[in-house]
Amino acid sequence: MHTTVTYFLQESAKRLGLSDQQLNKLLTPNKVHEFTITLNNGKCFQAYRSQHNNDRGPYKGGIRFHPDVTRSEVVALSILMSLKTALLDLPLGGGKGGIAVDPKQLTAHELEELSRKYVAYLSPYIGPQQDIPAPDVQTNSQIIDWMTDEYHKITGDTSGASFTGKSLKKGGSNGREAATGRGGFIVAQTIMQSNNITDVSYGLQGLGNVGSFFATEASTLQPRWQLQAASDSKTAISSKDIDAQSLVAYKKHNQKIAGFPNTVELSSNQLIRGEYTMLVLAALGNVITPANASVVRARFIIELANGPVTDKATDILFHQGTEVVPDILANAGGVVVSYYEWLQNMQKKRWTHEDVNTKLDATMTQATVDVLDYAKLTNTTLKQAAFDVAVCKLLDLPLRK
Repeated sequence: MHTTVTYFLQESAKRLGLSDQQLNKLLTPNKVHEFTITLNNGKCFQAYRSQHNNDRGPYKGGIRFHPDVTRSEVVALSILMSLKTALLDLPLGGGKGGIAVDPKQLTAHELEELSRKYVAYLSPYIGPQQDIPAPDVQTNSQIIDWMTDEYHKITGDTSGASFTGKSLKKGGSNGREAATGRGGFIVAQTIMQSNNITDVSYGLQGLGNVGSFFATEASTLQPRWQLQAASDSKTAISSKDIDAQSLVAYKKHNQKIAGFPNTVELSSNQLIRGEYTMLVLAALGNVITPANASVVRARFIIELANGPVTDKATDILFHQGTEVVPDILANAGGVVVSYYEWLQNMQKKRWTHEDVNTKLDATMTQATVDVLDYAKLTNTTLKQAAFDVAVCKLLDLPLRK
């Protein structure tokens, strides 16, 4: 992932004529906290928090619990967060954290202890005006509630704004759970409308939280869109027009999509090869590489996951007519509503679902229009345009007119 982020920033620097000093500022985090957490039973885990850039406001970004978490990955993701917040015109910077752990192998007590000790170490370096973490891969509102409580115990802060992604009863925001999926849908809808495409078919890789909400929002707000293939971590299925609401309910009840009525099973490679208007990637990074990019036949790829298309694959796709809608735009809905949660906590207010969604839709639509306009003006791809616009906003440079 770090290689891909570096590549796109280097290419952006060339197009924008950045100095070496400006490029180095983009590639280098202000601070990386790297430490070991030891539980009372002696188990040890490597932990990280990368604070990339806070020129526009407090650092903002999630905390992931996964065995493959590394310093390099956390740094790359913190860079992407700085770009996202700049692209969406949020008064925030970029950060990211993680612990190299499989949370499924911990007891509930161990998980709580790990979460609280992570905050205990970082407490001098985070806070409502300094660095505002949130949930990410394999972390959730319960973990964030523990972390918020620990920060309160250590610092006395009562705002609740030290973390976002909290449960509703602990100061979380309406609409936060669906925000990334809904935001991705709004981006996709805006792009379809700008291309005068009304009959939309799509394949969906990944039916977790983000993919599920993308599909259900699409089903509700654009009922003419046809979901023609979907996958979870174990199975891919296909049909001419899958009922997204029923599929998501089936997955929630059965913990799988295998056996969903009136569908046939596919391999993951077959899903990627489908002739759709859009291929929505909502699972893992590095899914489309030079090894399989040539078989993609979708007109658009929507990067709901972080970095699902590698840099070299992006070039291959462009030359064969597939446009990549980049992650820093497509999956930014989560950080937008995280900002709204922070704002509500600071103002001691609670917005309705309708308020949150109205504001989210307007923000995501405007950011997408900005990228579309810049891509047309400069004859660049959507991915190049998104990076260029974000870099200009982050470095406070004028956009090309």
